[in-house]
Amino acid sequence: MGKFSRLGNDLYQGRKSYDFIGRRALWYAISGTLVGLAILVILIKGLNFGIEFTGGTEYTISDLSSDVATQATADELASQVGDSAAGGVSSPTVTTAGDDGLILQMENVSAAEDVEVRAIIKDVTGASGDDVSKTEVGASWGQEVAKRALIGVGIFLTLVVLFIWGYFREWKMSVAALIALFHDIALTIGVYSLSGFPVTPAAVTGLLAILGFSMYDTVVVFDKIRENTHDLRSSRQSYAQAANLAVNQTLVRSINTSIVALIPIGAILYVSAVQLGASSLKDLALAQFVGMAAGVFSSVFIAPRVLVQMKSTESEVKLADKRAKARERRDADRYATVPSFTEDMPVADEPGVLDEAEGDLEEGAPVSRAVAPPRAPEAAGRGRIAPEPRRPVGESRASGRQQPSRQPKSKRGKK
Repeated sequence: MGKFSRLGNDLYQGRKSYDFIGRRALWYAISGTLVGLAILVILIKGLNFGIEFTGGTEYTISDLSSDVATQATADELASQVGDSAAGGVSSPTVTTAGDDGLILQMENVSAAEDVEVRAIIKDVTGASGDDVSKTEVGASWGQEVAKRALIGVGIFLTLVVLFIWGYFREWKMSVAALIALFHDIALTIGVYSLSGFPVTPAAVTGLLAILGFSMYDTVVVFDKIRENTHDLRSSRQSYAQAANLAVNQTLVRSINTSIVALIPIGAILYVSAVQLGASSLKDLALAQFVGMAAGVFSSVFIAPRVLVQMKSTESEVKLADKRAKARERRDADRYATVPSFTEDMPVADEPGVLDEAEGDLEEGAPVSRAVAPPRAPEAAGRGRIAPEPRRPVGESRASGRQQPSRQPKSKRGKK
């Protein structure tokens, strides 16, 4: 931890720096590849929407003994229903409900399929017909949930744009933050599609939660960029260099924040997916885990890089870049502007030019001599002119030079 603390101090002071802004092609290629793969997975595999969105049938099994209402029984019931003719098309999910119940969710079933499902439930759990209740879930409720979720996302994005625009007085930061946010959402949905987890209201809640986390980390980086680029005219850095310094200064903080947030969410994801099997907790935990990890990546590699590229067209930023490049050239070689001697210089510029009288040149050969530039004519009256004495002038013993003599008052003005 001591080395990590020293690394954070070196990054903040600028003694050590990683180039997050300069390698534009590398970070754009990585981000574009990840987002492209995520969209490709979504288009090919699609999303596994739960019955809350598509509609279906839910069986509630109650009054079971504690040794039957376990995750092992839930997994066995889901496997047998999935292998049957009733659940062969759908992907049934079974979760535990307290200490004495199980919940089976699947697509809509016909009357014959309902009889088959109830028979499987009785064989696996031993529950009687009175302990099994059937509920039809309509798709209209799921559509209403999706509609409200989209409205919530729209309101959230609008407030975020207005907040960033008002706080930073910079609309380009709002655009860069939205691009980073799209990157996080695309990766999260792509991983969700790849995992095959059902999309439930808990997953939608997790997706909304990661929006706030991603924006929080991006706003912190933008605030440091604004601080470093507050006065570009007196700064010795270009806008890109100041932005890269801001990313390095907040890097350790972003890593620490993400680790602290991801450890408990990862633990919830492991417990809900491995030990509890199908559970609404895993839908929430998966969306938050992937979204937070993607949010850290976008706040470090995507949002600052997009902001710098958008700001590069401003006149003040261009002038700062020119000053920084000129300063780098001057600091690299302080004697680069001093002319050096070359063999093809004119003869008049070479030191030690010989005169024809010395006999080293052929007779009649042209001789170049260094000629001093002509002196500019002096302006008349520029020298000091002594004024006419108004009193007699004589030798002064004290000063050793001619000085006006002092006369008595009675003789002043008389010749």
